[in-house]
Amino acid sequence: MARKILIWILMLVPGLALSQQKAVDAMLSDPCMKSGSAAILIMDINNSEIIAEHNSSESLTQASVMKLITSAAALELLGSEHRFVTGIGFTGSVRKSSGTLEGDIIIKGGGDPVLGSENFPDYYEDFADSWVTEISSAGIKRIKGRIVSDDSYFDYQPVPPGWNWEDLGNYYGAGVYGISLYDNTLKMHFRTSGTGTVPVLLYTEPKDPGINLRNYLRASGNSDQGYVYMSPYSSSGWISGTIPVNSDDFVLKASLPDPPLLLSKILTGKLKAAGIKVKLEPVTVRLITGYSPASYTEIARTESPPLSEIIKLLNTESINLYAEHLVKEIGKLTSDEGTTDAGLSAVRQFLESIGLETGGMFIEDGSGLSPQDAVNPAQMVKLLVYMKEKSRNWHEYFDSLPEAGKEGTLKDCFLDPVFDGRLRAKSGTLTRSKAYAGYFETLTGREMTFCIIVNNFTGPSTHIVEHIEDILKETISYK
Repeated sequence: MARKILIWILMLVPGLALSQQKAVDAMLSDPCMKSGSAAILIMDINNSEIIAEHNSSESLTQASVMKLITSAAALELLGSEHRFVTGIGFTGSVRKSSGTLEGDIIIKGGGDPVLGSENFPDYYEDFADSWVTEISSAGIKRIKGRIVSDDSYFDYQPVPPGWNWEDLGNYYGAGVYGISLYDNTLKMHFRTSGTGTVPVLLYTEPKDPGINLRNYLRASGNSDQGYVYMSPYSSSGWISGTIPVNSDDFVLKASLPDPPLLLSKILTGKLKAAGIKVKLEPVTVRLITGYSPASYTEIARTESPPLSEIIKLLNTESINLYAEHLVKEIGKLTSDEGTTDAGLSAVRQFLESIGLETGGMFIEDGSGLSPQDAVNPAQMVKLLVYMKEKSRNWHEYFDSLPEAGKEGTLKDCFLDPVFDGRLRAKSGTLTRSKAYAGYFETLTGREMTFCIIVNNFTGPSTHIVEHIEDILKETISYK
């Protein structure tokens, strides 16, 4: 398969003569690459001239560059205006004389990845309070049943099987649920003292998450080296590692293990605070064996931002949760299966439909967090060219990529003035893996696309980034 991809590259430009290789050679000869691997492809979009190339058909771990594949497939298969809907309704009937609901209040999940997210305050500010208002407006004063979060929209396997255990309890390893909430993130506020002391938990956001975490943290240094160990649907775990010394309010972020259940509890509390009595304890459909409501009367709906806005945050800030949600949503809408497997199958079919050879492409998730993922630059560049030349969603796709030196994951790199206004790219970072892919314009106005992946280097990743910057600077100056 790799050989076929290389043949495709060579066929693009007969008599290929690489034009820019000095910076590439400098990186490859660096001692930090003695045991490392690199795969590189830089190509002129308009005439398919290959400007720089090295092992471009070799599949390597690309980390979050995978999100370029997921976001492209989501835009093409779902549409830039696609929205997620969360419904509020009830089962049973309401006695008008007493305002008693002989049934349950249902929160009907629709796979919204950003419900309650602080990234979208204009869409979700006080959304749960508005639900209470709608329930009250429906004449309900007393609920003989309970608040049920219907989280059955997706399956009950929140994380892809290839993820590392140590990632699952941390915010970047948050799972995907039929009802997600607050970016599925728990913020723990700590006060710390001197080196070696035990940090004191001040409060959490959201409050009372129902999780018991044993605290093995210590205060040390000035960087966040704290890690949370907890699995989806669990109610306990532990925290270890170190967080900065002498902080009045340091925030350590964890993943919420059961967002649907938490939302049921939150709405129950708000209803009771508003004087609406709820007889039974909050629950989720997952926890009710054989639950199948006979009827459902919708009271209100909460809609997400359009997909284009979600993908902007997904690629700019590299949010794993959003990518994994989109994979399951693709599966749900293409085969009525809200699973990772169904979604990834549809993603592969999309890639093949645009003429991309998927041999040697290993896609285990949508975000790139799995260390088992691997792609090669030839595949990435072909996808990027397709999105530029043929996609009806080109502008939304391009705008989702962070600008060099200005925003998101590129805010602190590519700071040389030569990149200003010329480079947009997605970064990827895992242990001993660094990758970039995207678009840039040369000083003479030529439009380029590129993918550079480096694995198993030694030393700091910043050193590899400097080499990658040199490669792109050399090409930007190319005439």
